[in-house]
Amino acid sequence: MTRVRRGYTARRRRTKIRLFVSTFKGAHSRLTRTITQQKIRALASSHRDRGRQKRNFRRLWITRINAVTRENKVFYSYSRLIHHLYKKQLLLNRKILAQIAISNKNCLYTISNKIIKESRFESKVIYRND
Repeated sequence: MTRVRRGYTARRRRTKIRLFVSTFKGAHSRLTRTITQQKIRALASSHRDRGRQKRNFRRLWITRINAVTRENKVFYSYSRLIHHLYKKQLLLNRKILAQIAISNKNCLYTISNKIIKESRFESKVIYRND
């Protein structure tokens, strides 16, 4: 059987792969077989870490909100603040709350104080009806 001369097709495919791994070190950017292995590994890691990044940022936001709420005793804890926000149907996600907590604490205090006053008023109304 005669040998197939690959010509420019194979070279084009290899250069395309090499462009992806051009920043890798050593053989990972030079040898075709290791390049393909490292490309697979890099893509798998990036896919996995996109989910982890979302998880880590959510943890960070929760920690920041909790720190500010406990600092000046806005609420006893983060979970109660979030519970009352859902109860009042205030659509503020954790990212926005964390930004408010860092940049403008007074704004977070006014939001929480309003929630506290309304929840106390509702509890008094409930007791009067019983």
